[in-house]
Amino acid sequence: MRKIGLFEAKQKLSELVDRAVAGEQIGITRRGKLAVLIVSAKQEHDLTGIFQEFEGLRKRARRPKGLRLKSLVEEGRS
Repeated sequence: MRKIGLFEAKQKLSELVDRAVAGEQIGITRRGKLAVLIVSAKQEHDLTGIFQEFEGLRKRARRPKGLRLKSLVEEGRS
């Protein structure tokens, strides 16, 4: 990950966006501390596959017979 100061990032925003779209992660710092990451939206926010994987796990999961979901929730609260 490349880090760049906020002042310089303002001047080079278009270039930084192009680089992020190409797959690079760019950190923007404020007063020397990392404040923001610029990453490709497609790279970070395409969660469809993750949700499909969870759905598959949910369908394969089995509760022991006689055990109710409500009792599991209540047990977790105690």
